[in-house]
Amino acid sequence: MGFPERFSNLPEYAFPRLRRLLDGIAPGGPEILMTIGEPQHAFPAWVGDEIAATVAGFGRYPPNDGTHALQNAITAWISRRYGVNVSADRQILPLNGTREGLFNACLALCPETKGGGRPIVLMPNPFYQVYAVAALAVGAEPMYLPATPETGDLPDLAALPPDVLDRVAIAYICSPANPQGTVATRAYWETVIGLAGKHDLRIFSDECYSEIYRDTPPVGALSVADAMGADPDRVLLFNSLSKRSNMPGLRSGFVAGGAESIARMKTLRAYAGAPLPLPLQAVATRAWADETHVEDNRALYRAKYAIADAVLGDIPGFAPPEAGFFLWLPVADGEQAAVRLWQETGVMVLPGAYLARETGGLTPGQDRIRVAMVAPADDVRAGLERLKACLYG
Repeated sequence: MGFPERFSNLPEYAFPRLRRLLDGIAPGGPEILMTIGEPQHAFPAWVGDEIAATVAGFGRYPPNDGTHALQNAITAWISRRYGVNVSADRQILPLNGTREGLFNACLALCPETKGGGRPIVLMPNPFYQVYAVAALAVGAEPMYLPATPETGDLPDLAALPPDVLDRVAIAYICSPANPQGTVATRAYWETVIGLAGKHDLRIFSDECYSEIYRDTPPVGALSVADAMGADPDRVLLFNSLSKRSNMPGLRSGFVAGGAESIARMKTLRAYAGAPLPLPLQAVATRAWADETHVEDNRALYRAKYAIADAVLGDIPGFAPPEAGFFLWLPVADGEQAAVRLWQETGVMVLPGAYLARETGGLTPGQDRIRVAMVAPADDVRAGLERLKACLYG
């Protein structure tokens, strides 16, 4: 029995790889897990009441395109947050988590050929693994662009030759960046969106960490594209309630963009999508309409930023994240550091190379560890103090 060769070179998922690395090694202290970016703050207290009030909806098939109430709540949030007015019927698609959308958008929108050859799908390196798998699924060539201090921790599309850009169909960009916490500036977005128009490519803007930040709300790609008067189908915005509202298990997100792009995604969704159950859509509708719980959540993360700055601020190479909830810390070797930290202190972190791909003999993140600040503040402080004493003492 044969198998598709295009999936023979999938990037190995980070967390099974970490389990194998630490298998058989006993923790050297009380365990503090700082690996996966799963929010641990409380979600809004009204969630249970909302599900109970709409529980009969579990007895109905939910609409593929989302309820009108949810569509309207998302478009209203986009208007408040980014100052952009989009059509609830034509430019929004609620998602069963943004991972679904980031993958299926590539299936729906990547052409079979581009620039006279196999299309290229660009992505930052390090990267969220779904980007690469989506590219392979459509037979495109994944191209991993370094997102390192030398490039401002974001992929430098302008450095690519014009003939390469002409073959690019899609560019995934994550801002605020995972794992670096870097925020794309307005100037950066203007450059990227300008290149998208010049070379006929789409930008998939993954902004799932956009509501966790220190002081200034991150600039959104959709607002920059709108101000530039760019073709609305050039930019697709992806966001979710996982980080913003501490509801990763709700699996509720959305994609917003040009009407043609959203129509193509809706067509695929009708055959291969999994719409959110109606009671969960009711929760999502209320969550997108409420900012109070988001502001409370942001305050908790700001307190953790202060902890990280106080504990790690004197470490050479420490770069305080602008947004998100990860620290991207310099070490001699990420795997060795993760093993030592677990073995000596019981703190578990992720080797940076597990989020990256080797290109040109180099693996961005080989000399980094990713530390998730999602636990309660006291645990974050304890974990960072142990980490500092072990790796930088």
